[in-house]
Amino acid sequence: MIDVQRLTVLREVARYGSFNRAAAELRCTPSAVSQQIAALERKLGTPVVARSTRGITLTEAGQLLVEAADAIAAELADAQERIDRLGAERATLTLATFASGGRQLLPGPLAGFVADHPEVELTILELEPEESLPMVREGRADLALGYHYDGPPPARPTDRSGLDWTPLAEDPLRVVLPRDHPAAARESLHLAELAGERWVLGCLKSAGQLARHAELAGIELRIGCSATDYTFAQRLVTAGVGIALIPEIGLTHAPDLAVRPLAAPGLARHLGLALSRRRRGPAARLAEDLAARLVAQAGHHPAGADRPDRHRPAAG
Repeated sequence: MIDVQRLTVLREVARYGSFNRAAAELRCTPSAVSQQIAALERKLGTPVVARSTRGITLTEAGQLLVEAADAIAAELADAQERIDRLGAERATLTLATFASGGRQLLPGPLAGFVADHPEVELTILELEPEESLPMVREGRADLALGYHYDGPPPARPTDRSGLDWTPLAEDPLRVVLPRDHPAAARESLHLAELAGERWVLGCLKSAGQLARHAELAGIELRIGCSATDYTFAQRLVTAGVGIALIPEIGLTHAPDLAVRPLAAPGLARHLGLALSRRRRGPAARLAEDLAARLVAQAGHHPAGADRPDRHRPAAG
């Protein structure tokens, strides 16, 4: 029988890619973490992690165990949640969302949901997907509005932790620059045409996408500011600090700014909704109701649909 406590240790090692950081999270020593992993490997007769100067990565066996650990944690969290609610007087629902997505997609569906379910104790958490999706997996949130960039979606159909991912909309990244900028007269822009520009970054993840595509375009990025708020980044563009790459739903109305698409293939975030398959009873039905409203909202108002004039060149 595999020790569940050792699986917990392996989950934290996988999450942080480091014995030291896993130990800090578990409030024990790195030596204790190493001993637990070594004991797990002896029990299995095969390595579960690969150690290198770059950190810790999972072997194939380790990946299988972490998926099993995720499933066990989700089942236990779901059981605890159901027990906690046995004596609860009010139905509760916890929704996690990233800021720009919540601002653009949530108000309509939430207004309808609250009107139809006034008895529900609704909690909304502002979190990025790397935080919100594990909360759904572990039963600490009922659903999460999230996104991912290139590559596979956050949950696969065979995801053993029981997470369902429903695609909602594409959220293209746009170049934001002063309206009197010479490049504002173009229909679309190649990154290579922006060589030498100073950039204002509004998010570390979009900055990573920009860096990769800049490398492919053969240009070196000049970073004027690394911010964590798209509105702030656009204000800095207005102030002349530089130009920015902003997701469509993060754009603000600013007459003195021009917004242009990147030439094909462009860059985009893929918006989606995460739900746990393990939710049962009233909480599951409420989560599915709100999810259906969000899906309908995204279908009628895809990212950027309310900005049809933003991509036309400036006059003159």
